[in-house]
Amino acid sequence: MIDCGLVKVREKEDPWNSITSGAMTGAILAARNGPVAMVGSAAMGGILLALIEGAGILLTRFASSQFSTGPQFADEPAPMPAPSFGDYRQYQ
Repeated sequence: MIDCGLVKVREKEDPWNSITSGAMTGAILAARNGPVAMVGSAAMGGILLALIEGAGILLTRFASSQFSTGPQFADEPAPMPAPSFGDYRQYQ
């Protein structure tokens, strides 16, 4: 719910939403234990989500570098051979 709310408020989908929602969720879940526990849980939630998001970004970049950009084509195609019969200039 926090992640979706941040997407709506910020109007963009990026890793910061996940990191912030992890920190806020950690703080909310530790609210009954006091402010010190909230800060500690928020830090751990944010760090954990930052590590997960960072690993995902690195894995995506590594995987995308494994594939080539596609077949390479020649700059100019070879000219077509002239037809051996029916030269149109003979009728002019």
